[in-house]
Amino acid sequence: MKFNLLQSQALNGNSSSRDERRSGITGHYQSSFSTLYRLIDLSVITVCFYAAVFYHDLTITTTGMILLFINVVSFQMAAEAMDLYRSWRSSPTSDMLKTTGMTWIASLFVTLTLGFMFSHSVTLSPAMVMMWFAASLVTLTVWRGVMRQFLFKVRRDGMNSRSAIIIGATSVGYDMAEQMAKNEHLGIHFQGMYDDRPADRLGQDQSHEIQGSIDEAIELAKQHKVDYIYIALPTAAENRIKEILEKCSDTTANVYLIPNFFMYSLLNSRWQSVGNVQALSIYDTPFQGANDVLKRIEDVVISSIILAFLAIPMLCIAAAVKVTSKGPAIFKQKRYGLDGKEITVYKFRSMSTQDNGSVVKQATKNDPRVTKIGAFLRRTSLDELPQFINVLQGRMSIVGPRPHAVAHNEEYRKLITGYMLRHKIRPGITGWAQVNGLRGETETVNKMAKRVEYDLDYMHRWSVWFDIKIIIKTVTGGLSGNHIY
Repeated sequence: MKFNLLQSQALNGNSSSRDERRSGITGHYQSSFSTLYRLIDLSVITVCFYAAVFYHDLTITTTGMILLFINVVSFQMAAEAMDLYRSWRSSPTSDMLKTTGMTWIASLFVTLTLGFMFSHSVTLSPAMVMMWFAASLVTLTVWRGVMRQFLFKVRRDGMNSRSAIIIGATSVGYDMAEQMAKNEHLGIHFQGMYDDRPADRLGQDQSHEIQGSIDEAIELAKQHKVDYIYIALPTAAENRIKEILEKCSDTTANVYLIPNFFMYSLLNSRWQSVGNVQALSIYDTPFQGANDVLKRIEDVVISSIILAFLAIPMLCIAAAVKVTSKGPAIFKQKRYGLDGKEITVYKFRSMSTQDNGSVVKQATKNDPRVTKIGAFLRRTSLDELPQFINVLQGRMSIVGPRPHAVAHNEEYRKLITGYMLRHKIRPGITGWAQVNGLRGETETVNKMAKRVEYDLDYMHRWSVWFDIKIIIKTVTGGLSGNHIY
C-alpha cells in the first residue's frame, strides 16, 4: 500500500507547523524578489542620506542617525501597509511607481513629525534634508523602472525563462495559452495542451493542437522537460484533478491550478499572473529570485569559513581512513539533487564496500561493513565534512533535505506520495528532520515518511533564521545519537 504523505499532512499534519504556515490558499503571498527589493530600498535611502550630508559638508550626529533610522523604519511600515513588495508582474509600471511615491510620502510625514521632537539638537540643514528626500524619491522610482525593463528584456531574450504545458483543453486553458503568447516578457514558453478527452467532447475551436494525453504530460515532467504544469480542468472534475496532482507529486515541476479552491496539501503555494489569467501554484519552491540568492550567499559564506577552519583536520581524517582500510579516502555516491537530477556527493569512506548501484543496503547495528574508524566518523557525523565542497560547487546546501542514494529514491517514491517534492530544493548536509532525531536506518516506510514530512515542513517554513537555528542545533548535538550506525 502506498503511504499518502500529502493526505496525512492535510488531515493530521503537525499543528504547530501548520499554524506557522500561510493561512488559507487564497492568502497574500509576497514576491520572491521582496527581500532583495527591501535591501535595495534600505541601501538607497541610506546612501542618499550620506551623499546629502557630505555634499553640504555637514557632520553626522547621533540625532541625525536617529532621523535616518526613523525614516527607514517608517518607510518599511508604510511599504507593508501599501503592499509595495507584492508581485507587480501583471500590473502596469505606473501603478508600481505610484505606490512607491505614496509610500515615500507617508514615510516623510512620519519622519518629519517625529523629527520635530529632536529639532533643537538636529544639526542637519533644511537644504540637506530636502536634497535627501528628493534624491531618495527619484532613485527609489528610477531603479524600480530600470529593474522592471531589465527583467522584461532578459525574459524576451530567452533567459530566466520556463517551459510550460497545460492540462485541460478548456476555455480557461486556452485563455492561459493566449496570455503566454501575448506576454512574452514573462518568459513562459507554451509547449502544448494535453487532454484525455476526444475532440468531439471538447466543444470549442482547437486553436492549439492537443499534444497528447495527460499521462504523456506527466511523463514529460518526470523527464525534466517541463518546468510549469497548469491544470485547467473543469472544477467539477475534482477527483480527476486530485489524481493528476498525486501523479505530479512524483515530478519536480511547478504545478498550478487555474482555478480551483478545494483544500489540498499546498507546498509554498502562491498566486501567479500570466497576463490577466491567474493561477494558484500547488507544488512550488520557496527558493526563487532573491530567496535563492540569499540561500546561496549563506551557503558560500558559511561553508568557506568552515572549510578554512577544518582543512587540516579533514586532511588528518582522510589520512586515517586511507591508512586503516583499503580503498579511497573519499567515497563518491550518486544521489538526487535539485529538481531530481543526479549529483555526485562526497563523504569520507566509512565502510569496506562502496555500494553505488541499483541496490544500496543501509547501514544497520553492528554492520560488518563499517570500519572501526568509520563507526566513529558516522557516529559523530564527521564523515559528512567533504560535503561542504559539494556546497561550494552548488550541488548541495548546508541546510536542506538529506540526499538519499538513487536506489533508495526509486524505492520510496513508489511508496510515499509526495516523496519527490523534497527535491525541489538543494539537498543539505543537515536538515530539519535530522536535528529532530530522524537519522540513520529507515527500516520502515513510516520512518521515511516522517522524515519526508519534516523536509516538506522545512520548505514551508524556510528563512535564513530558520537555517541558523538548524545549524546551531546541529553543532550542539542535533546529529548525535545511539541510532546512528
